[in-house]
Amino acid sequence: MKFGQWLALMATAAALLLLWNLREVLIHVFAAIVLAMALCTLVGVVRQRLGCGRPQALLLTLGGLLLLLAICLGAVVPPFVQQFQELLRQLPAAADVLVRLLRQGMDLSSQMLYGKQALHWLQQSWETPGGGSGLGPGLVSLLGVAGNLGSGVIQLLFVLAVSLMIAVQPSAYREVAVLLAPSFYRRRLRQVLLQCGEALSSWMGGVLISSCCVALLAGIGLSLLGVKLVVANALLAGLLNIIPNVGPTLSTIFPMSVALLVSPWKALAVLGLYVLVQNLESYVITPSVMHHQVKLLPGLTLIAQFLFTVLFGPLGLLLALPLAVCLQVVIREVLIHDLLDPWRRQRLAP
Repeated sequence: MKFGQWLALMATAAALLLLWNLREVLIHVFAAIVLAMALCTLVGVVRQRLGCGRPQALLLTLGGLLLLLAICLGAVVPPFVQQFQELLRQLPAAADVLVRLLRQGMDLSSQMLYGKQALHWLQQSWETPGGGSGLGPGLVSLLGVAGNLGSGVIQLLFVLAVSLMIAVQPSAYREVAVLLAPSFYRRRLRQVLLQCGEALSSWMGGVLISSCCVALLAGIGLSLLGVKLVVANALLAGLLNIIPNVGPTLSTIFPMSVALLVSPWKALAVLGLYVLVQNLESYVITPSVMHHQVKLLPGLTLIAQFLFTVLFGPLGLLLALPLAVCLQVVIREVLIHDLLDPWRRQRLAP
């Protein structure tokens, strides 16, 4: 290799190392881009319906979102917070009931198989030894929670500020990204970025409709079963539906815990309800509302969740699906169409 090639290789390695060290900043920037795309999608709908300019549509969209947020804070959040606090208070009691049922089942199994309580040692391992706690560890934990909360607020403000800036002038920021590419590829890169934006917009619209349907079905089912804290559990089901595979599983824990305090059979009924709702969401609702969305295989979705969680942490899990949607567009258009297909045609040419 020549000196210029070695220099280009070293520069590429240094750039990759820099990007790896800045991965937390990059994932927050991507979160801001996702929010900006959501806002731009709403602005486009407003412009299409009202026929106004982009600045007026942006102001109307922001005003509508603030009004909706105020209504939610005034009408939905107080009962949700109250029910969620009661739900958290009931979780330890539900855990005690579950442990007691497991112990009874272990005793019964042991008596049937061995004629004695042979699993007594395992039950003793569940006992939590009593002991006092000093002020020091509690104070350290409180300071750690306060520090994490402050850091989370700063990161949220950063994401919101960047998303608003991008939403004001999306074309200008897209052109900045296009200028980073070689001149011969800028037109093609502009098309790829537009396709990524369209895929993100259709994904977000489909997820919003799907989450609302899941929350509505969960609320109706829990009301028919007579489970308490319907509003909190239904909203949790809709919010956690954004995270595929993991979110629906987590949303089942809370209503089952509440139902377990009443009867084990009611907890099983809640589990059956959520399995039914998720099957309806997976096989009926999602295919109906996302027929224009970029399709992702379930296995690839799970791999993307695991990979991006390892790389970026909890925020990577939340953004795994939009990241996978954009990566699928980039791989299809850049790697396959622009690189591999021309190479294959050259190999097959006489």
